[in-house]
Amino acid sequence: MALKNPSPTPPHKGEGLLRRALSLTTKRADSAPILPPCGGDGRQARGGLGAAFLMLVLLLTPIHAFAVNPDEVLADPALEQRARALSAELRCMVCQNQSIDDSNAELARDLRVVVRERLVGGDTDEQVLDYVVSRYGEFVLLKPRLSIRTIGLWGAPAALAIIGLIVAVVYTRRRSVQPVAKLSAEEEARLGKLLERE
Repeated sequence: MALKNPSPTPPHKGEGLLRRALSLTTKRADSAPILPPCGGDGRQARGGLGAAFLMLVLLLTPIHAFAVNPDEVLADPALEQRARALSAELRCMVCQNQSIDDSNAELARDLRVVVRERLVGGDTDEQVLDYVVSRYGEFVLLKPRLSIRTIGLWGAPAALAIIGLIVAVVYTRRRSVQPVAKLSAEEEARLGKLLERE
């Protein structure tokens, strides 16, 4: 005797066969089913997948963490805000792809302290940047200043592309404008003979 499925949803693929096989092996009509009934409409499974997806997204989302230690923070909130803004513009010379505000390197910590000392000493933001650049060079700036040097670096690819375009146009015009040499009398006579044979 086949067992009735007490759940409101149809059995999953293969579940009915398994239940039938189990009921045939037990040979007792009053025996309780061995497998629990499959109930629900899959909402719990989808909810579990949604929760797992959310957890994965939260784990893989980059969280912006500052490396500033509590002992570095200035008492004046305005100065601290200026220090954070300046630190975000300066490159960590160890990590090179991070600002000193994000880096845990010892050199980055030293630079953060220097920035704060200069601000407490009364320097303007530009003076602080000038001081750091004088010690470490323009590379320390994450956003390089506009100068002849940087214009040359940024403009070189465009200039090379324009020069290449000009050379290509001049070359194609010269090839198309080249005069065709006239045939000599002897060459015209030979050509005439060849055409008469055809």
